[in-house]
Amino acid sequence: MTSSITTGVVNNVQNTDTTTGRTGRRNPLGVLRNAVVSLLRGPALAAFVVPQLALITAAGVAAGFVGLGVGVLLVPPVILAARALAGLRRGLAARWSGIEIRDPYQPLPEAEPGIKGAWQRCQAMLADQATWRDLLWLLVDPMVGFTVALLPLMVVAYGVFGLVLPQVWQSIADHGGNTWYLWIHVTDSGTAGTAALFGVPVILAGLAIAPGALRGHSALAKALLGPTARAEALAAERKVAHLTETRRDALTTQAAELRRIERDLHDGAQARLVAMGMNLGVAERLVERDPEAAKQLLAETRQASASALNELRDLVRGIHPPVLADRGLADAVKALCMNSPLDVTVSAELPGRPEAPVESAVYFAVSEALTNAAKHSGASRVDVQLWYENGTLKAQITDDGTGGADPSRGTGLRGLERRLATFDGVLAVRSPLGGPTTLTMELPCELYSPKTSSS
Repeated sequence: MTSSITTGVVNNVQNTDTTTGRTGRRNPLGVLRNAVVSLLRGPALAAFVVPQLALITAAGVAAGFVGLGVGVLLVPPVILAARALAGLRRGLAARWSGIEIRDPYQPLPEAEPGIKGAWQRCQAMLADQATWRDLLWLLVDPMVGFTVALLPLMVVAYGVFGLVLPQVWQSIADHGGNTWYLWIHVTDSGTAGTAALFGVPVILAGLAIAPGALRGHSALAKALLGPTARAEALAAERKVAHLTETRRDALTTQAAELRRIERDLHDGAQARLVAMGMNLGVAERLVERDPEAAKQLLAETRQASASALNELRDLVRGIHPPVLADRGLADAVKALCMNSPLDVTVSAELPGRPEAPVESAVYFAVSEALTNAAKHSGASRVDVQLWYENGTLKAQITDDGTGGADPSRGTGLRGLERRLATFDGVLAVRSPLGGPTTLTMELPCELYSPKTSSS
C-alpha cells in the first residue's frame, strides 16, 4: 500500500511538473496536457457508478436475508467487494491527484470455522465504522461524484456543439428543437456564427476546470473513504501496543541470548582455557623431570586450544556470522544451506543490502526455518528464495514435507514471528496436511549498500 501510494504521488508530481518550465514559468503545453488528461480521466471515474449501483443493490438483498440466517454468508462477500472497489478508488486518488487515502478498516479477528466463524466475521465487519462509510460512498458517489467527474467533459461537449451550430441549427429548428446557445437565440446564419464564436471559450473553460474537478472528486473520496479521527486514534493505540509488545519480546530475547552466550562461555571455552592453564602449569613442573610427560601434556593442551578456538568461532557465528558481515545475506544463506542435511536450493535477487539488524534477523529466521524443516517436517528438499520488492525484503522457504505446521501449536514458528515483529515484519504460513509447507517472511526496509553477493 505504501509503495503504490508513493509511486502515485511521484507520477502525479511528474504530471504536474510538466506545467512549469525550467525558469519557473508555466508551460502552456504542459498545462494543456494536464487538462486533457484530467478531462479523459473523468469518464473513468464516472464508470464507477456501474459497480457501485450493483454493490448497493447486493448489499440491500444480503441485508434482507440476515433475518433468515442466509445473510450471514452473503454480507461478508459484499462488504469485501465494496472494500476492493473502495481500495481501487484510493489508489486512483493517489496516482491521479496525489491525494493519499489510507485504509481505515479495523483488523478482522481470527474467526472459528463453520457457521459460528462466519457469524463472527459478519459481526466484526458490521461493527467497523469504515464499512458503513463505504456504503455511504456507494450511495453518494453515483450522484455527486458522477456529476463532478463528467462536468468538464459536458462543458467541452457543449463548446463543440457551439462550433458546429452553424451547420446544424436549421435542422434543429425544423424539428422543433431548442435553438438557444448560452444567451443567444439562434434564428439565422448570423446568430449561429455569433454562437460559434463562444464555442472555443466554452471548450477552454471545460479544460480549465478539469484538473480541479479531478482533485475535487478525489477530495470527496478521501472525505468518505479515509479514516476518521477516532479510527486514526485507535490505529495509533494499536501501533503503540504492538511496539510495546515487540520491544518486550526483543528485550526478553536479548536477555535469553546473553544468558546463552554466558553459559556457552562458562561451560565451553572458559572451562577449556582453565584446563589449559592447569596443564601448562603441570607441564612447566615436568619439563625437566619428565620431558615425555610434559610433551604429552603440551600436545593435549594444543588440542584443547584448537577446540576452544572452534567453540569461540561457533559462538561468534551464532551472534553474527562473519560471512553475513563480509558477503551479505544472499551468500550467508547459501553457506547456511550447504551445512543443512536437506537438499536445499537458493535463489536470491537483492540489488543492495539492508541494515545489519534486519539482515541478521532474516538470516537467523531462515536458519531456524531450515532447522525446523529438518527436525519436524519429514522433508527431503527445500527451496529458499530471497528478493526485494516495493520497499520490502522478502524470503520464502518451501519444503516438500508432510505439512500441518501451525504457529499456534509450536514455539518455533512463534519465535520466528517475534523475531520478525521486532522490525515490523510478518510471517505467513501455508501448510496444508500432506504438504507442502511455505513460510513467507516480509520485512519493510530500505536497501543502502550496493550488492556484494555473487548471486
